[in-house]
Amino acid sequence: MTKIDVDATVDAVNRGELPDWIAEHLRKYQESGGSEGHMWDSTAAGGKGLIPCLLLHTVGRKSGKAFVHPLIYGIDGDNFVIVGSKGGAETHPGWYFNLIAEPNVNVQVGSETHQVTARLLEGKDRERIWEQMVDLYPPYHDYQAKTERPIPLFLLERND
Repeated sequence: MTKIDVDATVDAVNRGELPDWIAEHLRKYQESGGSEGHMWDSTAAGGKGLIPCLLLHTVGRKSGKAFVHPLIYGIDGDNFVIVGSKGGAETHPGWYFNLIAEPNVNVQVGSETHQVTARLLEGKDRERIWEQMVDLYPPYHDYQAKTERPIPLFLLERND
């Protein structure tokens, strides 16, 4: 895989475009029912290798449109954790605002789907889980150094 330019990816997302590498990852994940795409080779983006990704399904708080976002995730107990890094951009990803507006969403994790409730992590919970997520995907540390905003973490609490 070719090295991913994180800043170019953020610029494309800010323009409302889905970079080819994300579109291809999403396509494979969806078309295979999760047998492909669940484990993503993060080395092209500075990661340590294969890491898990889920598909977050949200509805635009303004548009009402359905969106699907492939995101790296961690595990905390029976729940999932996602990071709103947006590559260290100064603004939160669009899905952040959609989760704040409607925290009850669906995720696909591999071939399984789950109804979850998103909860923004703060304080000691955030600190503990942030370290886990940086260990899973070290570029998160660099992304936090690029921005003034605290990068948000959401716990996706399973409802099933």
